[in-house]
Amino acid sequence: MHSIRLRIGVLGLTLLAGLATPTTTASAETAPSATVEEQRLDRAAPQEILRRSGFDTVAAGFARSLGSAGSYARARHLVAHEGSALWRRAVDRAQGRGPAGGDLSRDDDRPLYWARLGMTREVRAWQPEFGLSAAQRAALLGELERTSRGQTAIRYPHGKGVKRILVTGFDPFTLDRDVRISNPSGATALALDGTVIRTAEGPARIETAVFPVRWQDFAEGTVERTLRPYLPKVDLFTTVSQGRVGRFDVERTNGAWRGGFADNENIGRTETVPVTDPASQPQWTTTTLSYKAIVAADTGRFPVYDNTSVTEIPAGGTTPVVRADGPTAGSTARAGGGGDYLSNEIAYRATLLRDRLGLHEVLPGGHVHTPVLQFGAGNTDPATGTVTDPEFVRNRLDIIAQVRSILTVAASRPAAG
Repeated sequence: MHSIRLRIGVLGLTLLAGLATPTTTASAETAPSATVEEQRLDRAAPQEILRRSGFDTVAAGFARSLGSAGSYARARHLVAHEGSALWRRAVDRAQGRGPAGGDLSRDDDRPLYWARLGMTREVRAWQPEFGLSAAQRAALLGELERTSRGQTAIRYPHGKGVKRILVTGFDPFTLDRDVRISNPSGATALALDGTVIRTAEGPARIETAVFPVRWQDFAEGTVERTLRPYLPKVDLFTTVSQGRVGRFDVERTNGAWRGGFADNENIGRTETVPVTDPASQPQWTTTTLSYKAIVAADTGRFPVYDNTSVTEIPAGGTTPVVRADGPTAGSTARAGGGGDYLSNEIAYRATLLRDRLGLHEVLPGGHVHTPVLQFGAGNTDPATGTVTDPEFVRNRLDIIAQVRSILTVAASRPAAG
């Protein structure tokens, strides 16, 4: 995901509460209106993306199934099933299984994003005869979000002999600037989910999940809820997002600050990253990925940097200062190496969770920023450009391949340095 300074473009009580059937008595309520994200769905580019991938029938088929649910319990089961099916379908398409559904390249992450929004819009508008409380509707939406993002489908083989890698990606974002945008981190998650890579220490199984570009979801603990069951069991984790033009970055330091840039709901947040037990919250967390080995390796056509820069307010000071070599003692975070947007926040939350679980010294983990995924020359105007082109596809495929290579290097080395 973009650094905010550039402006471009893993079970505790919380989970149990989220999965429990709400005790609120159901009553007929006016269905909420479509969200800002869902409203973009009717634009020409999203509709073309859905049509050219065969995902244009997903929402309508889901609505028909939902309409036949005669109870909340049945609806909850159906939503979980259909959300999981959407994730499997997107992964299968990206990995060459089953029909392509159209001429849009299989590596494209956008059909999943827009089809999910079509499904959430149907849940939001649904008014069943048995009545649906606000709490029940929210629970259905939460179930759909988790299952359609692969967050409930993380599976590793039992026994020894195969290393375990966990990778996360993001939805497209900055869609009001260009609704055609794809996110290479999301595409990477689809391409690598369930695959096995060969490392210097043997085979490694990759499992992935995708996260929303929404401040509120992060404040409600979606990252920790998803990652907590798996971090003690994996051998490596990497959060991935889109960052800077023409380069990969291994972000050395993550900061506890939200810089206010608008999310996919056009909502901004400027505040300390909200986490549980804020009294013990550090201003900074660090990568334990083998950044030196990653930077030195030939992983692909884009250069890879060990990014040590941060923005801090020095101890005793009041003015933010950019530090090229990381934070100084006692400073207050204003931006990690990955900026002050949700890419920095997922890195901060994942590495803080690692540390709170006592895994800092034994679990390699951190954040990798990919290059910005760019359209080809002559296809840069959102108003007149096409939704895809050969250079756009080549760039995305090269980024996916290079993330795979980076993971291969990282899984072949000890933590940190």
